[in-house]
Amino acid sequence: MSNPRIIVALDYSTLDATLALTKKLNPQRCRLKIGKELFTHYGPKIVKILIHDGFDIFLDLKYHDIPRTVARACRAAADLGIWMVNVHALGGRAMMIAARKAVNEGDNRPLLIAVTLLTSMDQITFKQIGLHGNIKNTVLSLANIAHDSGLDGVVCSGQETTMLRDQHGDNFQLITPCIRPINSDQGDQYRIMTPVQAIIAGSDYLVIGRPITESSNPIYALEAIEQSIDQYQRKSY
Repeated sequence: MSNPRIIVALDYSTLDATLALTKKLNPQRCRLKIGKELFTHYGPKIVKILIHDGFDIFLDLKYHDIPRTVARACRAAADLGIWMVNVHALGGRAMMIAARKAVNEGDNRPLLIAVTLLTSMDQITFKQIGLHGNIKNTVLSLANIAHDSGLDGVVCSGQETTMLRDQHGDNFQLITPCIRPINSDQGDQYRIMTPVQAIIAGSDYLVIGRPITESSNPIYALEAIEQSIDQYQRKSY
């Protein structure tokens, strides 16, 4: 695949466990997501190792701070040679514009995307933290600000993908986490979808972690997901 749609979330705390999986994966078939736990343990070292191994890296640190601080962090991330980095849309327009300008300055220009609302958030939590209205309208509002700030796309649940695709067209990248194959454990996620459901809804990339990384056979789990997507795409042509 020249543009693999599956992003494997590396839900590991050790370098050995991480590399035990990634050595079995093909960079032509998937990308990798490095989150806070793995990056906190190993920092830029793990990013450089996996880029050297040929993988596109989504650095999922969800920057959310004053514009100057976020801009500098995004520039530092871009200098690592990553494929994608994200910020929190709740940081506001000025923060996102500063981040966009920062990633545009160097030779390596990663995709810059915004997190709207965490996919673990339900309506009760939404109200508890003082937000008004509903999740769907808030996601749309935050995505609109990200789009107007020049970002490349947003992280959103599959339940909001069709709405955002209709609003912003095909060039706005939609990255969907909390993907759970049929019969998988829901875990701590609420707004979930199967891989095929997310593709049908309009997702560009699917972030899949525990169904692969916690499987007794991670490679088989990844291949099963790929096959389900391939079967759907063949039927749709």
